[in-house]
Amino acid sequence: MTMHSKTKKSYYRRLYVAYLIDSGVNTVPLLIETTDMPKRTLQDTLAALAELDILLESEGGTKNLTYQISNWGAINKKWIKNNLQHVKNVLQLA
Repeated sequence: MTMHSKTKKSYYRRLYVAYLIDSGVNTVPLLIETTDMPKRTLQDTLAALAELDILLESEGGTKNLTYQISNWGAINKKWIKNNLQHVKNVLQLA
């Protein structure tokens, strides 16, 4: 099994979460259910998307908050879709 650096895992985690949001998994409960991340890790990941110039917009109140990606910056979302299994493998997801 290949070991991946914390930096790579963090980067791929951000890409994966952005991809999920763009695919309609766009609420905290759905993201937690899909990724099995602790809530705090997910919150940190959402906040860190701006570091990649991925613009995240939120809509709604605290109980019905949804997210959407308004700009991917320099990230190629087609690459994520085409390499989704690799991203999941690095993150050790099914």
